[in-house]
Amino acid sequence: MLGRDRIAEILGQAMSCSDADMTQASMSIGRWSLTRFANSIIHQNVSEHNAQLSVKAVIGKRVGAATTNKLDDESIRAVARKAFEFARNSPENPDFVTLPEPKPISDVDAYDARTADYSPEDRAGDVAGMIGEAKKLGASASGQLSTGYDEYAVVNSLGVSAYYPSTTATLTTVMAADSGFGYADRFAARVSEIGPIEAAVEAATRSVRSKDPQPIEPGEYDVVLLPYAVTDLVEALAWLGLGAKSVQEGRSFMCGKMGEKITGANITIWDDALDPNGIPRPFDSEGVPKQRIDLIVNGVAKGIVYDTFTAKKEGRESTGHALSPVGAPYPMATNVFMQPGDSSVEEMIASTKKGVLVTRFHYTNVIHPILTIITGMTRDGTFLIEDGKITKPVKNMRFTDNVLERLSNVEMISRETMRQSCTVIPAIKARAFRFTGATEF
Repeated sequence: MLGRDRIAEILGQAMSCSDADMTQASMSIGRWSLTRFANSIIHQNVSEHNAQLSVKAVIGKRVGAATTNKLDDESIRAVARKAFEFARNSPENPDFVTLPEPKPISDVDAYDARTADYSPEDRAGDVAGMIGEAKKLGASASGQLSTGYDEYAVVNSLGVSAYYPSTTATLTTVMAADSGFGYADRFAARVSEIGPIEAAVEAATRSVRSKDPQPIEPGEYDVVLLPYAVTDLVEALAWLGLGAKSVQEGRSFMCGKMGEKITGANITIWDDALDPNGIPRPFDSEGVPKQRIDLIVNGVAKGIVYDTFTAKKEGRESTGHALSPVGAPYPMATNVFMQPGDSSVEEMIASTKKGVLVTRFHYTNVIHPILTIITGMTRDGTFLIEDGKITKPVKNMRFTDNVLERLSNVEMISRETMRQSCTVIPAIKARAFRFTGATEF
């Protein structure tokens, strides 16, 4: 690791090279390593060690930004000069007010030395265990296991100075058993929390149960959606309309709906980057401390997230949701939680007269952002439920559905949740999900 002091020196050097009215400098540096496997054989180990130094320059209401991954003295001077020149030659932004001022930042424990130092041999041992479990169940294993660390820091000319190190471990696997496929993934700040054997058993078992899928007619079905699938619905809401920019531009489903019911009363969704049950992060890309924001409470639209630019347009303070140090086009809720319920997936299945269990969605895309209509396909484990039992695997289907409408028709929510990247999501049972087409696999 480079360390707080050395990163502070680099950022200070970049700041000293800027003649702008206000300047922000940020840096991300780390190492990320990946082991890939297919057909139950490891076929690739890769490792990347990289840095990104970004400078944002403000001249009046003109803003410019530049980025480099070179950290020699001349490159640091050059990126600061480029940011200044970009600002000088940019049109004024009448809505720009200021860079953020410093605020107290909470401590989070997001760094694990073992994860940072996890070796190719360590990852190979985990993958070998997964392959062994797959073979026991008659499945072939494919996927990836990655580990790494990142140091992130932000300073600006108004006094912001923020730094934190973090680690991440991710595992994704797809198991194949003849014509059956099964999926599992895991995300954690610590590799010890990944549980590769458990994930392998989950995916392999599902692949065996998915063999010889049968076609069913498209139409409206009650569905049991595992957390993998529910995550796509919730993250679609975050991307489509839970950020201030989309609301200010009139293209969010939240427009004119604050204080009104937009989902079922059993749905509560919030963003909290400080919760250790997710992947914690203490501040955003502007060095603004993260805040918990209630987005939907008991079905009622309650809040949206802001970066400094969108907040100042409304005379507010940023909630700590800036995405990019060089000026992302919008703030976004990225550490989303959905409130669990008191059911189990087994109870959801048992309560279903006729329906479909969906493991996950694939290639989900937006059709209408204000109406929250999205489309995509099922993948890696889709099953027919009849009279409270899973009776057979079914071929994948395309869906086109309204997210808010479906969340207004949720009958059951699981007590167990799953971490999906930075989100923490339960399973749900919902009425009348719209499948619009069938596939041949």
